[in-house]
Amino acid sequence: MSKINIGFIGAGNMGTAIMKGISASSASENIQLFAFDPDTSKVESLGEYGVIPCKSEAELTEKCGYIFLAVKPQVIDKAIEALASAVTSDKVIISIAAGITDEFIASKTIPDAKVILVMPNTPLLLGEGASALSRNEKVTDEEFEVILNVFRSCGKASVISKDKMKEIIAINGSSPAFIYLFAKYFIDYADSVGIDKSSATELFSQSLIGSAKMITDSGYTIDELIKMVSSPGGTTLAGLDRLYEGNLADTVKNCCESCTNRAYELSKK
Repeated sequence: MSKINIGFIGAGNMGTAIMKGISASSASENIQLFAFDPDTSKVESLGEYGVIPCKSEAELTEKCGYIFLAVKPQVIDKAIEALASAVTSDKVIISIAAGITDEFIASKTIPDAKVILVMPNTPLLLGEGASALSRNEKVTDEEFEVILNVFRSCGKASVISKDKMKEIIAINGSSPAFIYLFAKYFIDYADSVGIDKSSATELFSQSLIGSAKMITDSGYTIDELIKMVSSPGGTTLAGLDRLYEGNLADTVKNCCESCTNRAYELSKK
């Protein structure tokens, strides 16, 4: 069985996380990875993961049936222009750039371009990614299944409506940074009261892991889980009261809305 050639234009943090995630997954046996980045040292460092370097965007596009645009939205114009001449109707273009639409990619390449939009996150690096995917009508079920299986092999993947790809960014694409900031403040508190920072990091991190498992596996709703931890007149309720007083709900909503609004701004540019 011949291998599926998948290429990455861009070997930054996210592109590298996906490539490493693929190489460590069960899907790697049937996939050959290629990559191009203006910074050749980034691609060279991926040699140990079986990634073959390419000299240009066009060369990569010619060699691969699936092409990832793993670049920032601000430079995606240049990347698409460089590969456009090599795009044919049998190529599948996968964009992980926030705010970029399939219509935009088709307008810069060919009218019937096959486009898959993906919002992944960096935990892919550890095989614990959370990725949202959608596609345009040109992509076949078989082609979509190839990319869906790639992301399922290194985490969880969900198919969502194409018109919600900007809104989903706050939920899984950017949310690791929000969670890290949340964790930082709890660990900083532990340090401020004389608790060993490494112990606090280990305990709080495990609490995050365990809490996530309770959400996905316990069968209880989130409201029920909160109640389970909250004894009347106890310490948890005292802390929760302060979070409610600080309008945590509004803060999170504002955070998500700002994230989404920026995605729409990027799509207009």
